[in-house]
Amino acid sequence: MTSNPDWTGLPVVVAGLGLSGISAARVLRGLGAEVTVVDGGDSEGLRARAAELAAVGIAVRLGDGSGVYREGLPEGTRLIVTSPGWPPSSPLFAAAGPAGVPVWGDVELAWRLRRPLPATGEPAPWLAITGTNGKTTTVQMLASILTAAGLRTAAVGNVGVSVLDAVLADEPYDVLAVELSSYQLHWAPSLRPHSAAVLNLAPDHLDWHGSMEAYAADKGRIYEGNLVACVYNTADPATEALVREADVEEGCRAVGFTLGAPGLSEFGVVDGLLVDRAFVPDRQSSAAELGSVEDVNPPAPHNIANALAAAALARAYGVDPKAVREGLRAFHPDAHRIAEVAVVDEVTWIDDSKATNTHAAAASLAAFRPVVWIAGGLAKGATFDDLVQGAEGRLRAAVLIGQDRALIREALARHAPDVPVIEAAEGQTGAVAMAEVVAAAAGLAQPGDTVLLAPACASMDMFTNYNERGDLFAAAVRARADR
Repeated sequence: MTSNPDWTGLPVVVAGLGLSGISAARVLRGLGAEVTVVDGGDSEGLRARAAELAAVGIAVRLGDGSGVYREGLPEGTRLIVTSPGWPPSSPLFAAAGPAGVPVWGDVELAWRLRRPLPATGEPAPWLAITGTNGKTTTVQMLASILTAAGLRTAAVGNVGVSVLDAVLADEPYDVLAVELSSYQLHWAPSLRPHSAAVLNLAPDHLDWHGSMEAYAADKGRIYEGNLVACVYNTADPATEALVREADVEEGCRAVGFTLGAPGLSEFGVVDGLLVDRAFVPDRQSSAAELGSVEDVNPPAPHNIANALAAAALARAYGVDPKAVREGLRAFHPDAHRIAEVAVVDEVTWIDDSKATNTHAAAASLAAFRPVVWIAGGLAKGATFDDLVQGAEGRLRAAVLIGQDRALIREALARHAPDVPVIEAAEGQTGAVAMAEVVAAAAGLAQPGDTVLLAPACASMDMFTNYNERGDLFAAAVRARADR
C-alpha cells in the first residue's frame, strides 16, 4: 500500500456504519475506490443507512447484531479505514495483519488527503490536542484565539467540523485546531502536527487499549514529528515523559504550562495574569502578558490550565498576545461543562455531566467547597479511592446513582466515613430518576453549598448520553426553582 495510492478501483473496507464511517465511505467512493462498509450490528437504523449508501454505489455488510463483526476480511481488500471505536482486538483487524492489509483511522485518511494551500504550496498546519480530559474545551479555546488573530480556522476532530470535511473543504483553512482521542491516534501512524499538547494523563479506556502503558503510548503519538512545540502539563509528569520519548523535528521545543509562576519556556500565572515565558525574545528575564484569569470562562483551575495550553499552541503558531486575550474573552464553553444552572435558596447548582471519568470529576470537585456531590453510573473499570481521598475535605454529602454506585459508596466508606451518603433512583431511568436525585440533593444542601453533578462515570445505564443526563438535571433543578 503506497503512501498516496491511486484510489480508482482500489478495494477499501470501512469499519463501522456510524457518522465517521459513513463520512469516510462517501469520501473514498468520491475518489473512485470500491468501498465496502462492514458493521457488527443489524438494526432497522443500520439497514436504512446501508440502503442510502447502496444508492451511491457503496456496499454494506452487516453482522449478527452482536456489535462485533466476525465475518472476516472481504476478499481482495487492500486497505481498512476504521471508525475510532473499533478496538485493535477486533477479528477484522486480526485477519488484516497476516494478509498485509494496513489499517488507517479517519484521521490518518484525512492527513493523507490534505491539499496544498495556494499561498504556501503546503497543506494547512495542524495544532493538535489530546489528553484524558479537557480536549474539547481547549481545542475550542484555540480555535477562538486563532479566529481572533484573523485566521480561517475550525475546531475539528472529535468536535465541530469533521476532520475529513475540513481537509477537503472548497474554501481552504489557514490552520486547524484538531482534537484527537487515543483511539484516533492509535490508527494515525503518519500524523505529524505543527505543534501539539497533551493536557493530562489518567487511566481511561483501558478496556480498549489493554493497559495504561498502551493508552499512554497512543496519547504520546501526538508529539511525533512536531515542528515547533510539544506542550505539556508541568503538574502531570507523565505528559513531560511523553515529550522526552517523542521523535520530533530539529529545533522543536518542550513548552510547559503551570498554574503557578512559569519557569523558562513555560506558560503560567503571575498575580492573576496569564503569561508567556516561552515565545518572547528574552525569555530569561521577561514574559508576555496574554490576559487575566478573569478572561477565562469559567475560571476554575483546570479551565485556566486549558486556556494556557491553548495559548501555548497559538503562540507556537505565531499568534499575537492581543489575539490570545480576545479569543479567550470570546470563548463560551459547551453545555454540561461546569455550567451554573441556578441558585436556589442560596444553593448553587452546577452541571458537569461531561465529567465521565474520575480525573474530570476531581478537577470539578477542586473548584467548589462545600459540595453535595452527585456521582455514579458506569465506572468503565475505574476505581474511586484517589478521587474520594482528594475531595474528602470538600464534601458536605453525596448522592449516588447508577449501576456502579457501590464502588463509590465503598470508597467513601473507606476515606470519608463521616460524609452522609444517599443512594437514589435505584432501578429508575430518565426524568423520573433525575427528579428523585435532585430532591435528595436539595434535602442535603445548606445555604452556601454547591450541588455538583460530576458523576465520574458514563451515563448509558440510566440516560441516553451525558447530554441527556445534564439536560434532565438542569430541568429538575429549574422545576424546583419555579415552585
